[in-house]
Amino acid sequence: MDRVFLVVVHTRRTDVHVTLQRIVERCSAAGVRVRILEDVTTVVDADEIGVGCEAVIVLGGDGGLLRAAEIARANDIPIIGINLGHVGFLAEAERESAGETIDHLIARQYTVQARMTLDVTILDCGVPVAAGWALNEVSIENRTRQGLLELVTEVDDRPVSRFACDGVLVSTPTGSTAYAFSAGGPVMWPDLEAILVVPSNAHALFARPMVTSPESRIAVEVESRSHAAIAFCDGRRVLDVPVGGRIEIVRGRLPVRFIRLDAAPFTDRLVQKFELPVTGWRGRGDRD
Repeated sequence: MDRVFLVVVHTRRTDVHVTLQRIVERCSAAGVRVRILEDVTTVVDADEIGVGCEAVIVLGGDGGLLRAAEIARANDIPIIGINLGHVGFLAEAERESAGETIDHLIARQYTVQARMTLDVTILDCGVPVAAGWALNEVSIENRTRQGLLELVTEVDDRPVSRFACDGVLVSTPTGSTAYAFSAGGPVMWPDLEAILVVPSNAHALFARPMVTSPESRIAVEVESRSHAAIAFCDGRRVLDVPVGGRIEIVRGRLPVRFIRLDAAPFTDRLVQKFELPVTGWRGRGDRD
């Protein structure tokens, strides 16, 4: 049976062509076919694009990986990012090690880690009117960008707090280092399963981030006197929320599977990507 890798690239990047050529040459020498998908801004027919592929390889940054995750999730195939961007927090490898990364994939020398997702349902008068999903986060925001949203948050069918705010972020552990982190949420290790709720600039006595069970049902109600809202899923898929509408968010039915090449701890990635100061660390004195 033929082996096929799907390579997703942003061809408008001037630095992608050399890396792409290197990947194609190594795969060809090993008898692995390469299917190339260029300039992915909107993934159409994600169910079909990845059919027959063994892995999705993303050349670019986190934005490209989030776009390609639609294909990986729809086809239940693992994904790996080779960072050509700036931070590239979701990427497993850097451009300098692209050749070695491909060699590992060809030899099937890797593990796969399932990352939880979120399923989102929009209700109007109790009737579902739209649905979506997110790998990083669902960002509930004011559609008009004027004034504040009047929201009520709910966890497991019980109200938690009502406040006026710019919005609310509901995030996975994978997304905790993205938008939710910028809004003041905590960093969660990606092998943790939980749902993070982070109000954005809320006018309230209690509007702190909350970490809930992965089995919790999170709901956000837009009050009838408030503005209409929108729910951004990973900053890509937009769901309209009417005045008086309700957003329900639960653990996703389908995860996104990430390829891991080594056993380096998440702590090292956190320090490296965020350039955290660790000078002076001595570690355990009993280590060799």
